[in-house]
Amino acid sequence: MTKAHIAGYPRIGADRELKRAVEAYWRGELDREALEATGRELRARHWADQCQAGLDLVTVGDFAFYDQVLDLSVTLGAVPARFDAGDEVARGEVDLDTAFRMARGRAPSGEPAAACEMTKYFDTNYHYLVPELHADQTFHLASSRLFDQVEEARAQGHAVKVTLLGPLTWLWLGKARDAGLDRLSLLDALLPVYGEILARLAEQGVEWVQLDEPALVQDLPHDWQQAYEAAYSVLGRSPVKLLLASYFGGLGDNLGLAVGLPVDGLHIDAVRAPEQLEAVLDRLPAYKVLSVGAIDGRNVWRADLALLREGLAAARMRLGKRLWIAPSCSLLHVPVDLERETELEPALKGWLAFAPQKLDETVSLTRLLDGRATPEDRERLEAATLALQARRESTRIHRPEVASRLAGVGPADHERRSAYPVRAAAQRRALKLPPFPTTTIGSFPQTAEIRSARRAFKAGELSREAYEARMREEIAHAVARQEALGLDMPVHGEPERNDMVEYFGEQLEGYVFTRYGWVQSYGSRCVKPPVIVGDVSRPGPMTVAWSEYAQSLTDKPMKGMLTGPVTMLQWSFVRDDQPRETTCRQIALALRDEVCDLEAAGIRAIQIDEPALREGLPLRASEWQAYLDWAVDCFRLASSGVGDATQIHTHMCYSEFNDIIAAIAALDADVITIETSRSNMELLDAFQDFAYPNEIGPGVYDIHSPNVPEVDWMVALMEKAAERIPVERLWVNPDCGLKTRRWEEVEPALANMVEAARRLRSRLA
Repeated sequence: MTKAHIAGYPRIGADRELKRAVEAYWRGELDREALEATGRELRARHWADQCQAGLDLVTVGDFAFYDQVLDLSVTLGAVPARFDAGDEVARGEVDLDTAFRMARGRAPSGEPAAACEMTKYFDTNYHYLVPELHADQTFHLASSRLFDQVEEARAQGHAVKVTLLGPLTWLWLGKARDAGLDRLSLLDALLPVYGEILARLAEQGVEWVQLDEPALVQDLPHDWQQAYEAAYSVLGRSPVKLLLASYFGGLGDNLGLAVGLPVDGLHIDAVRAPEQLEAVLDRLPAYKVLSVGAIDGRNVWRADLALLREGLAAARMRLGKRLWIAPSCSLLHVPVDLERETELEPALKGWLAFAPQKLDETVSLTRLLDGRATPEDRERLEAATLALQARRESTRIHRPEVASRLAGVGPADHERRSAYPVRAAAQRRALKLPPFPTTTIGSFPQTAEIRSARRAFKAGELSREAYEARMREEIAHAVARQEALGLDMPVHGEPERNDMVEYFGEQLEGYVFTRYGWVQSYGSRCVKPPVIVGDVSRPGPMTVAWSEYAQSLTDKPMKGMLTGPVTMLQWSFVRDDQPRETTCRQIALALRDEVCDLEAAGIRAIQIDEPALREGLPLRASEWQAYLDWAVDCFRLASSGVGDATQIHTHMCYSEFNDIIAAIAALDADVITIETSRSNMELLDAFQDFAYPNEIGPGVYDIHSPNVPEVDWMVALMEKAAERIPVERLWVNPDCGLKTRRWEEVEPALANMVEAARRLRSRLA
């Protein structure tokens, strides 16, 4: 019989129990045992869900209190020396607080230290902690958490498959901290620890281990391709069966390599790259299992079970019991449950599938292929067919006026009126900012009082008038505190915004929202992506009144804050019935209207955040230019309707910019703010080597750590920046928004940042 399994499952819990427990532990409100108990309860619940759905194997190894890549680094003993964990590594038990200090710089125990770098996991909005690699790196089995979780699952009676990030992808995701270090030189030292892990899992009775190697869907240098052959010739001798998992795209020129590695099975992504299935079938050795990722693990649309059954029938005939069915990738990237969404229109709800529903789809597809469908499976098949037909015929999908306006866009709509040097001179005259001007990225702490007012308003317990009055109080409070701190370009603080995408999506036609559709972004940070179901347009102004009010409270130039079109696209669940480019252009036109209205209201600086620009880059270089062309066009369409004296800012965080620096320059934003504090200004090398022409604010304050940065540290970072970028084009700012921090942390940090700018100015005299 065909086997059903998954690559991984959301770990946050239906009510974000993991988030709440972890944050309570950090605050000292929950002890370690209570935190561990929450983890055990969530794991047991999620394994039970998988078992009850009918999966043949439950997946163990996908749970983490912060990040699974971080957990693997800890398991391998790859803990940077500054965390003073040598004894813990030697004992084979790195403490959980050490992992938390690696992630965020501070934990309930241990000395604070600079947190590890964080960036996006391939082309997702999930952030991982970057492994730090050194020339003298050693590896040791330094944690038993994985093995403890296997024992938990087996004690609960489950058939277990373990998932583990593969050694080559772990090295690929890592960063060499010593000049000239070849990451592959560490492979020989790394493999024995992997071998030890696999042997210990075999002793526990584990039959299958899934080794995730998504690096195989990227362009790999020849030496990395050879390293796969060398590594898996060693690992293939382990006493467990290995399922090599690729996802997020097609294997491309690595297909022959992947099918030929000495493993027992291969998982492919047949959602992102359905065309590869036939080629893999033709080349797969006769002894290997093929796991087909047929259910979309990255989006929320209901699967077309009838179409999938038809498309996979030939594979079932050729492979027999060697065919496994799964989602395309881990379900970490989709919400936890759809059944709780009682406020969604029933018809629209029928178009969607969240994690538990995707378990059901996986199992039903498996049984339909085998010819052993139950009445429930046949009911799901019929319901899916009817729902998909209703979606195709729905009048809420296509709106002729949106298509007509988009068709009327011409080349002039993508161009500012003057080149940057002319605009810069006009902006200097209008804004009258000092050297090293200070600003923030936009948001200020979302206090318990703000969240309480928002909940009361949404529940109908607080009138709109009372809610808006309450938000104006918060804006006045934020502006006053910025005035007291001496920031040169204040922001209104965004108290009225729940999320940088959700807030705008709620005011745009074409978007719908869930109440419980939370997805983990990093650590304890969860986001609730909206769903784009139809053509997008703006019924009316979204931010103008708030920004206009904030500007009335200060003589300094108030910065308006918007989320850019690419990020609005990337951080939503996007409709799959038209090209993503078309949807993005619709969003850009809606934002263009907002930008022009802000300018008309007297807002002379407007930030259009695009933190997802790099994230959206295809994983294959051959596809980059087509994406960058339309992504840049969309930003310029949104931002180019204003005059020279209006300063357009953009913000990007936690991305590797080297590959797309020309595209970033092509955005033609007057000011870009970026993350550089965790990477010690390394990212600025790209802006220097390319000779980036416009202004830059390299973030000097790591907002994802509760540590307050010292003045001298920030001055030193800016001095490094001044070695690469002319002083007259440098800004001083945090590396991201401040909504997740507390005022007690924010005020001293910003005071130090302003003092750092003052010292830098004094050195210009």
